[in-house]
Amino acid sequence: MSAADDTAARPPAPVLGEHPGRVLVVGAGLAGARTVLELRRQGFDGWIGLVGAEPVPPYDRPPLSKHLLDRPAPAWLSDELDADALAAADRVWLGTHATGVRVDRDGVRVRVDGPDAAAGAELTADALVVATGSAPVNPWPAARVLHTAADAEALRTALAAARRLVIVGAGWIGAEVATVAAAAGVEVIVLEALAGPLPVLGAVGELTRAWWRDAGVDLRTGVRVASVDATGVTLTDGERVDADLVLAAVGARPATGWLDGAVTRDPDGSIRVDEHLAPIAAGTVPAEEPTGHRAATRSRVRVVGDAARRRSARHGWVAGGHWDAALRGPAVAVAGLLGSPAPEDPAPYVFSTQFGHELALYGDPGRGDDLVLRGDPATDDGWAALWFEPGNDRLTAVFTVDRPRDVAAARRLFTGESLPELDRTAAADPAVPLRSALRG
Repeated sequence: MSAADDTAARPPAPVLGEHPGRVLVVGAGLAGARTVLELRRQGFDGWIGLVGAEPVPPYDRPPLSKHLLDRPAPAWLSDELDADALAAADRVWLGTHATGVRVDRDGVRVRVDGPDAAAGAELTADALVVATGSAPVNPWPAARVLHTAADAEALRTALAAARRLVIVGAGWIGAEVATVAAAAGVEVIVLEALAGPLPVLGAVGELTRAWWRDAGVDLRTGVRVASVDATGVTLTDGERVDADLVLAAVGARPATGWLDGAVTRDPDGSIRVDEHLAPIAAGTVPAEEPTGHRAATRSRVRVVGDAARRRSARHGWVAGGHWDAALRGPAVAVAGLLGSPAPEDPAPYVFSTQFGHELALYGDPGRGDDLVLRGDPATDDGWAALWFEPGNDRLTAVFTVDRPRDVAAARRLFTGESLPELDRTAAADPAVPLRSALRG
């Protein structure tokens, strides 16, 4: 049966505001799999379709870099979540790409291309959940990336024969791959254009520089790459850095190009959504029905995971790329589709394992926020960094190194409707539990 045939006999679309009878989830990563499972968990008994670009079942991405060499098999989400999204869906298309979409009062129509769907075939449904995640940025075709299970397998094979690895980018992925490659005896050089490692942390990233040195990694900051070829990297100042293997780890962008004309996208490809993960603005609108098109888009579409730039009452605009958003956001999206209250406002959350340390970041530090250190980074006792809004005691983010109790406390602190207020002096004392520093 073709993709078009499979959806031809669908029931009439509901009037806007009624519950959908058919939901199509595009994207079969953590966010997509969780959406399918949440639909069933919240009592949806209608038709669910799941479209995934990769030809394999859903798996978890963080282990691809954290356990690149010691866990070659993907971390299948059916095991990680103890539930199988493929079994919960009525129809699944793997190895299939969405190439376009139209949203109107009659429903959604998604164009796809894959082994079970001819190019340009349309899947139709009453509602659409966008869970297509992100795609790695790679300005240099000769460099490798690490984003999929296939990327990880290719990188493992290449590392087995490599003596020197050059990584462009000292962010989370660059640090994790540098950790495992150096531990395996590979010579590792990391090139970072900004002033220090983990640049998302600002000055706090500089406090981790000694980890790289102690692991034998040659970290070079403030350098820019001009070109990459099969034998290495040329910097903008003309310096040559030879390598057997080059990995580009310079970030990712939301994979939302297929939505052009259906929703408005920010310059980076992200889609602004409200607290229920519904798009806030429509894109190309038919001149004769601008209001109806916007209403249809908001009623019928939800965006989860990396593709969403979410409006949070607590944190303001929250960009995608947070693992917790992919895990917990689907419950919010499904509740909105089914007419239930949004169950929570997930806090931004990133976790990492690098150079023998366990790291976690909760919240969203601003560039102008005040920084308070909790503990001494020069010791082995673990430490944390706290960010506060300038001039007041509202906590915006917590970064922890080897302090699991602070991780648990940060998770609880960022559950209210507003940012928590902490006594800065008490919070800076590592002997004082973080929650004991909470004002009021």
